[in-house]
Amino acid sequence: MSENTTANKPKNFIYEIIDEDLKTNKWGGKVCTRFPPEPNGYLHIGHAKSICLNYGIARDYNGKFNLRFDDTNPEKEETEYVESIIEDVNWLGTDFGDKVLFASDYFEQMYLWAVELIKKGKAYVCDLNADEIRASRGTLTEPGKESPYRNRSIEENLNLFERMKNGEFANGTKTLRAKIDMASPNFNLRDPIMYRIIHAEHHRTGNKWCIYPTYDWAHGNEDSIEGITHSICTLEFENHRPLYDWFLDQLGVHHPQQIEFARLNLNYTVMSKRKLLQLVQEKYVDDWDDPRMPTISAYKRRGYTPEAIRNFAEIVGVAKRDALTDISLLEFAIRDDLNKHTQRVMAVLNPLKAIITNYPDGKIEELEAVNNPEDPSMGSRRVPFSKEIYIEQSDFMENPPKGFHRLIHGGEVRLRYAYIIKCDEVIKNDNDEIVELRCSYDPETKSGTGTSKKKVKGTIHWVSVNHAIDVEVRLYDRLFTVENPGVEENWLSCINPNSLEVISNAKLEPFLRNAKKGERFQFERNGYFCVETKHATNDKLVFNRTVTLRDSWAKK
Repeated sequence: MSENTTANKPKNFIYEIIDEDLKTNKWGGKVCTRFPPEPNGYLHIGHAKSICLNYGIARDYNGKFNLRFDDTNPEKEETEYVESIIEDVNWLGTDFGDKVLFASDYFEQMYLWAVELIKKGKAYVCDLNADEIRASRGTLTEPGKESPYRNRSIEENLNLFERMKNGEFANGTKTLRAKIDMASPNFNLRDPIMYRIIHAEHHRTGNKWCIYPTYDWAHGNEDSIEGITHSICTLEFENHRPLYDWFLDQLGVHHPQQIEFARLNLNYTVMSKRKLLQLVQEKYVDDWDDPRMPTISAYKRRGYTPEAIRNFAEIVGVAKRDALTDISLLEFAIRDDLNKHTQRVMAVLNPLKAIITNYPDGKIEELEAVNNPEDPSMGSRRVPFSKEIYIEQSDFMENPPKGFHRLIHGGEVRLRYAYIIKCDEVIKNDNDEIVELRCSYDPETKSGTGTSKKKVKGTIHWVSVNHAIDVEVRLYDRLFTVENPGVEENWLSCINPNSLEVISNAKLEPFLRNAKKGERFQFERNGYFCVETKHATNDKLVFNRTVTLRDSWAKK
């Protein structure tokens, strides 16, 4: 194995364990990690952290990284989920070699190993149903009760297990259980289930199998078969580690080291797959990739970048205790990345027409606008300016509060890349609503000429009326109004009713006319936006807000 590349990187406790293992040659100098998702839903940001951690370890130690599906429950798994997970893992920039792995690839070997444990007297077929098994497990202060079927002969167990495999019994009538210790203080060691009967078609193996391994039985076997060295799991599996070790010790096979770390929890978000599925099925969101969801596919559609998500995972780091991470940290990582790379443009989301009365009729100027001041190599573009422009409704006030530095009646403001204008007249309709402004401009104040010494405090963006393109803009906000909705008894009542605002007739500068699906832009003073990839139409562009320019929830 090549020399590791972590010498100058900050260390976390997992890296320290691996460094020690390499010093002692524990795994013959090898490092092999894996990401083992269940294909029963779409990946979310918590999975992204795990992917970045496991792949990052393999990359930094010149090791191997496997993508392996734990497809052991055919009732909840779908090919759609498999395909979305592969796409998301690829999108994050990981390299899992030329082959995707599946637990179902190992079903035959796992069955043979189960037979081996039966022959050793370490496993038995139990006729108790799920409720009876649960009731017999005991409590924290009382030991469990042994199953009346615990002492069946090896021959009877082998016969019954084979008949289970052959489909002779109905769902729930029999299980294969490990024979460990019903008095163990660790509930996971109180004769856990290894196999259950499920007569359902599997997305890969069809109807070949009607018995399926449980996670605890399958997980260690999969790791062993693949030669995993460090099996990195989240903290909820810490109490399962003794069982992981017990199974592999009884089999006498390659035994990886299971290491637990704190999972990622974001505030104003739910991360439970069950809850996310409920949001989809009950139509609280459009689908798994609704931009308000915390799934990777939703983030892609919203305009997040894989670089930003990887940077976020680095910022969050690896801890030993669960904590609630502020979602503003994720939003900071997105802004930080997009600020460096995205094209600046002008977009008026809620237009108010302003007519510059002293500007020549029919005259059009092509003004120079900087594409990204953070990256001069991105150059500039030409923006048309004319007598009639749109400004944001919020950039004008008749009775402004103290500190308002935009346009007021009788006041002046600079138009970005253009001139200083003054509001001379306010036009209202019969409902006393402002529908138009009459303004004048100072031709000596053209931006960039340096010919005028006039100064104003405010600068606003604008779009030429005759050159503007009409687009739909979707303003996405946080899906929940409480910090930790997952712990709320009635968590669905915490959904933010203002999580989506649709603006049907925003005005954008003509530069965006040929914007491609998925392209990202900064709408100056409005935020970062991405061209919708799923529901955009040929006759009208749709933009999703990726993130605001600053944390709008900071004082809430």
